[in-house]
Amino acid sequence: MSSQPAALTLVFDGGCPFCQFFAQWSELKGGLPSLEIIDGRANDQLRQELKNQGYPLSQGAVLMVASAGGGEPRLFHGAAAVARLCEQLQPSLGLLLLLKALFASPERAEQLYPLLLWARRLALGCRGLPVDPDHPRP
Repeated sequence: MSSQPAALTLVFDGGCPFCQFFAQWSELKGGLPSLEIIDGRANDQLRQELKNQGYPLSQGAVLMVASAGGGEPRLFHGAAAVARLCEQLQPSLGLLLLLKALFASPERAEQLYPLLLWARRLALGCRGLPVDPDHPRP
């Protein structure tokens, strides 16, 4: 009996160039054919659903892992999402190898994640975008 990999969906902030790079390279070069990426900034309905469940995109990406039985997917948010995705990566590219080494450990991801949020805040500010896609700048 062969085990199929779980379907993964990464909902990320498409306004953040770092988030966008990580999501695209994870999909293209991460060895995860079942990974789907969604720009949460561009998908108001999904972003609101996740926020209502306690997973605001302004505090990090969300990784949805489909359950084997077809029920509700398991959701991982922020550092947990990055750690879970990095655990799954099978990269051949140098930068993804480094990211996997840094973030595959949930403890290390939790320690380093505030730096990613800081870089995201800086990048969004440089682009003139609000940190929280649900609260546009006046």
